[in-house]
Amino acid sequence: RIVRRLGAAEGGVVVPPRYDLGGWQEGDGVFNAAALASYTRTLADRIEHHVRGGDFPVVLGGDCSIQLGASLALRRLGRYGLVAVDASPDFRHPGNSSRIGAAGGEEVALATGRGQDDLTDLEGLKPYLRDEDVRFFGVRDAFRDDEDCVELAALGVPVVTVGDLRERGADALARATARSFPSPEVSGFWVHLDADVLDPDVMPAVDSPDADGLLPAELVALLRPLLASPLCVGFNVTIYDPDLDPDGTAGALLADIVVDAFARS
Repeated sequence: RIVRRLGAAEGGVVVPPRYDLGGWQEGDGVFNAAALASYTRTLADRIEHHVRGGDFPVVLGGDCSIQLGASLALRRLGRYGLVAVDASPDFRHPGNSSRIGAAGGEEVALATGRGQDDLTDLEGLKPYLRDEDVRFFGVRDAFRDDEDCVELAALGVPVVTVGDLRERGADALARATARSFPSPEVSGFWVHLDADVLDPDVMPAVDSPDADGLLPAELVALLRPLLASPLCVGFNVTIYDPDLDPDGTAGALLADIVVDAFARS
């Protein structure tokens, strides 16, 4: 078990609501929004409890929308940043797309206040993240000209693609990123990992297995300095789908990566 391998304490399970499209139709906004809002608050309660207690939460979840729970929890505590390690920036919102519906592809946009108020303004805390406190790593080079990446560039939000990372070095970029959050204005940052940042040759058990992703050693080299930073307050892992991994090989690899990322060099 990953808990034992990390020497961690079991923090329990925050049971998600049933995934139900109901009568949702295109144009209705984010589907399952009411249940997602309720779950976000519940998950935020758990994360806030652990952060306040001086713990370092590691959240193993489903889709990328669980990151909203972390962002809301930290917004309650002050101003925090986000380092998102993801094949795509999940910045789809009504201002740049007509394909709104799945919060798992929109959670960073929602966390920065873009989208419907029942998800972006929980507890009157909109936005949970400021644009200038967000960093992206591992985005596919082929996505560089997509609408959301173009918008992020215009906003000045750093987007490091796979090619950028290989050219400039994962370790150096991670260390520079950990130092880039203005202090004391920003109290710390959270790391969000989507398993689809890995190349599908090594991680096929995801819903969007896009080619030309990171290799395991590259991901560990990126994560290790981020997680070791005294400013890092927590970490979540998303998108791994055990139904697409019948022999458990991909899950074992992902567990190895997480454990290796916490190992001190």
